Amino acid sequence: MYTDYSICFHMKERYIFTDTLLRINQKQNPCVLQGRKEAIPLNTEENCISFLDTDWSYHLARRMEKEKTNSVLGYRTAGSAAETATGHMLYEEMSEIGLTDVSRDTFTLDGWEFEKAILKYVDESGREHLFQMGGYQTNFQTDGFQDYELVYLGKGTAADYEGINVQNKLVLVEINQRDEWWISFPVYQAYLRGAAALIAVQANGYGEIADTALNAQDIAGPEFAPAFSLSQADARLLKDALFSKIQSQNTAASGNNPASLQVSLDASSRVMPDVQASNIVGKIQGTETDHMIVLSAHYDSYFDGFQDDNAAVAMMLGIARALIKGGYKPAHTLVFCAMAAEEWGVIDSKYDWSTGAYNQVFRVHPDWQGKVIANLNFELPAHAHNTRDAIRCTYEYADFIREFTDSLTVPPQAYPDGISVLSPIETWSDDFSMAIAGIPSTVNDFSAGPFMQNYYHSQYDNQDVYQESVYRFHHECYLKLVLAYDRLILPPLNFSNTMQAAASNAEEKTLDFAVSDLEGLRALFRTAESLGQEVYQKICQVNKEYSALASEQDRKIFRRKWENTSLQLLKTFRKAQDYLVRLNWQDEVIFPQDAAFHNIRQLEKAKNALIDKNITDALKALYRVDNNMYAFLFDEEVYYHFTEYILHQPKDRLMWGAGRIMHHENLYGIVQQLKKRMKEPDPVLEIEIRRLDAALRRQKAYYKDDIRYLKNSVTKLCSMLNDILTNI
Repeated sequence: MYTDYSICFHMKERYIFTDTLLRINQKQNPCVLQGRKEAIPLNTEENCISFLDTDWSYHLARRMEKEKTNSVLGYRTAGSAAETATGHMLYEEMSEIGLTDVSRDTFTLDGWEFEKAILKYVDESGREHLFQMGGYQTNFQTDGFQDYELVYLGKGTAADYEGINVQNKLVLVEINQRDEWWISFPVYQAYLRGAAALIAVQANGYGEIADTALNAQDIAGPEFAPAFSLSQADARLLKDALFSKIQSQNTAASGNNPASLQVSLDASSRVMPDVQASNIVGKIQGTETDHMIVLSAHYDSYFDGFQDDNAAVAMMLGIARALIKGGYKPAHTLVFCAMAAEEWGVIDSKYDWSTGAYNQVFRVHPDWQGKVIANLNFELPAHAHNTRDAIRCTYEYADFIREFTDSLTVPPQAYPDGISVLSPIETWSDDFSMAIAGIPSTVNDFSAGPFMQNYYHSQYDNQDVYQESVYRFHHECYLKLVLAYDRLILPPLNFSNTMQAAASNAEEKTLDFAVSDLEGLRALFRTAESLGQEVYQKICQVNKEYSALASEQDRKIFRRKWENTSLQLLKTFRKAQDYLVRLNWQDEVIFPQDAAFHNIRQLEKAKNALIDKNITDALKALYRVDNNMYAFLFDEEVYYHFTEYILHQPKDRLMWGAGRIMHHENLYGIVQQLKKRMKEPDPVLEIEIRRLDAALRRQKAYYKDDIRYLKNSVTKLCSMLNDILTNI
C-alpha cells in the first residue's frame, strides 16, 4: 500500500529511533540522546497514532456533561437548550483543533425539554419521601407540587384496568422493554382509560445494575399521553405502602375504588414541535478527490450519557485532532459529524430515533449520496461489551473490514478474544440511516452484552464504566481504518456477500407451494453472486494499481479515470439497500420475503392447533404473527394506533422506516374471539379455522409477490453489475 512518508519530513513534531524508540521534537539534536544518532521518520500512520491522547478525549467527554435540562439527572435531548449549547461547544472545539469549514447543519425536528419530575409521598409516620423520576418525550406541566391519587396496576395491560377507575390518577406499572413490550403501549392504554400519567418501573430488561436505577427510552408514541420512570427501590416503597393500606383496611382493591396513595407531583416535561437542531460538521479537506469519508457520533443523551454517546463524540474528535497534529493530508475529504437527535426527534413515530442522521443525509445534504465512500459511526466505545470486540458493517464491506481486522493486534487486556466482523447493519444507531442513503457504513458493535441491560440509558452510564485500554484500542483501530479507506480509489464493495446472504435466506425459507417460483430466483442469485465477486476482484486490482503509484500527479489522473465507476458502485449499493433491506415489527433487518414466510409458518401452526381443538397452542402461534402480541394485551384502539401509524403515516414522520414493513396481518378480532372460546367446554372452531385459511391465502400471495419482487430486483442489480464490469 502507498504510504506518504514525505509528510513526516515536513513535520515539526516527532521521530522514532531504532534502538531507544525515543520520540523527540525535531528541533532537538538527536546526537545528545542515547541510542543511535540517525533518526528514522515515523510513517504517516505511526506518526498520527503517536498524537492520540485518550486523556484529552476522556476530559472532552466529561465536559459534554455540563449542559443539561434536568439539573439532577442530566438529559441533553433533541432540540433542547442543553443540546444547542453543547453543539456550540463542539463547534468551538472543532475549530480549536483545526478542522476546516466547521458548520452547523440545521434542520427542523420535534424537540423535548425535560426539566424535572419529583414525586412526593408522606408515609403514615409523617416522613416525607421525595423521588426523582426520569422522563419520556411527552407533555406534562404542573405549577409546583400538585396532588394526585396513585394506583398500582401490575403490567398496565387492558386486563389490569378491568373494573378500575383511574380517571385523573397516576398509574404505576412494571414493564420489561427488552423481553415484552415497548413503553408506548401501556402509556397509551393509561391515557385512553383517563389516567393523568403513567409511571413506569423497569422490572428486568433495562437498568438492572441497581434497584435505584432509572431508565429512559424513546417513547415511540403521542406526546399527549404522559409518562415518567421510577426506580425499583422507590416503587417498592410505594407498593409496600399500598399493600399495607389494603391489609390494614382488611379489604382488596376492587370495583371503582382501588387502593390508592395520596402523592404530589412537581413536573415539567415539554415537547416542542417543529424546532431547530443542528448537526455540527468539520472537515479535513481532501487533496485528490471530491469523495468523502464521514465519521459520526451523536451528542444528545439521556442522563449524562458518558458512554452513550459522549465518549464516542470525544473519540471522533480525538482521531481528528491526531490526524491534524500528525500533518495528515487525505486524498478524500474527511468529515467529522456530531449528530443531534439520535435518541429521539419525531412525535408519535415508531422510528423516532436517528433523526439527526436521517436529516443530514436525506434533507440537509442529499448531495452526500454518491460521494461518501464510507461512514464510521461510533457508539459507546470506552467499554468492552464482550470479551471479543466486533465491527458491524454492511454485507458489502465485510471482506474489506475482515482483511483490515486481520492486520490488527488487539490488546488482550481490552479484548482477550480478539475482534470479529458482523453483518448486516442494525437499526439501533445512526449508521442504518447512512446505509439506506447509499453510504456504506460501520459501527463499533455495542448492542450485545451486559452493558445494555444494566447501564444503558440510566444514571449509571457514567465515568465509572470507563475502560482506558478499550478506549485506546478503539482510537487506534478507527484511525487506522480511516487511513485504510483513504488509500483506496474505489469503494471496496463486494456484492457477492449480499447475494449470498439473500440466496441462503431464500433457500432456508422455501415453501412448498412456491418451489417453482424460487427456481428462477436461485439461478439469478448465482449469477448475481458471480458478478459481485468478479466486480470485487476488479475493484481490488484497481486499488492495488493505485497503491503502486508514487507520483501525486499520476494518482490524481488515475482517480479521475475511475470517478464514474465509483459513482456506479455507490449507486448500485444504494439500490441494493432499497431492494433488499426490510424490517420486521421488532425493528430487525430482514429480507423482503422473511415476514410472509414467518407469518405463514405461525398461521399453519395455529390452524393445525385449532383443528385439534387446542386453542392454547393456536394463540401461542398467533402471538408471533407480525405485531399481534399486542392484540392479546391492550385495547383495540391501542393496537390500531400503533399499527396504523406505521402503515399509513406520511413518510417524513417514518423517516428511515418508511416502506420497510410491506404487509400486515390483523388478527385482533380472531384473538379476542379465541380467548372467549377458551371458556367453552366444547368449542366449535370452524369459523376461526376459515378465517385462518383466509389469512394464509393472503400471506401466501404476499410471499409469491415478494419472490417476484426479488426476481425483478436481482435482475436489475445484475444489470448494474454488468454495466460496472463493462466499464472497469
